[in-house]
Amino acid sequence: MVSVRVKAWILALTVIMTAGCGGMVDDLNPSGQDKQPVQQPGTIGPNVGQNAPDFTLPDDLGNTVTLSSVLQSSDGVVMYFTMWCPICWGHMDHLRTAIIPNYHNVRFYAVDYVSASIAVARNREISDGFAGSGFTVLVDTSKSMLSLYHATMGTTVVIDRNGVIRMSEDYKDGARLQSALANLP
Repeated sequence: MVSVRVKAWILALTVIMTAGCGGMVDDLNPSGQDKQPVQQPGTIGPNVGQNAPDFTLPDDLGNTVTLSSVLQSSDGVVMYFTMWCPICWGHMDHLRTAIIPNYHNVRFYAVDYVSASIAVARNREISDGFAGSGFTVLVDTSKSMLSLYHATMGTTVVIDRNGVIRMSEDYKDGARLQSALANLP
C-alpha cells in the first residue's frame, strides 16, 4: 500500500511537471482550425498561402521530376513524406483507395527521404506493395525536400496548379486533404 506521504509527493511532482504546459487544454480539445500564420501571397516558402519552392528530384524509375513542369499539365500536386513504416503504409493505403481515384488530374508523390538510393527506394515501393498504386515515388537522398517543405514523416502538402501551397500538415484521416483537393482552383 502506498503511503499518504508518497501519494502527496507524486501529486506535487505531477503538478510541477504539468505547470509549464501552458495552453495544454487546447491540445486536449483541439478546434480543428488551421492556426498556421497567414503568409504574404507571392512569397516562396513551405507554408500555406506561399508559392511552393520548385524542386527537381529523380523518381524511383530514374526519371527526373520538376514541380514547375508537373504543374503545367495537372490540377495540382500532393506530396506525402514517407519512411515506409507501418504508419505510412496505413496513410498511403487510405490515399490510394479513398483519395487518388477521385482526382485523376492531380499528381500524387510519395517522397522517400530514408532510402539511400533510387534502387533501394524502388525495392521498398515494390516490397511494401505500392508499385502501381497511383503514387510516383520521389527519391530525396539529400533530404532537400524535407528541408524545403519543413516536412517530416507523414507530412502531406497540397500545391495547386498555380504553385500555391493549399495545405501542409501531418496526415490524419484525409478529411482536410479531401477538402483542399475539392477546393483547388
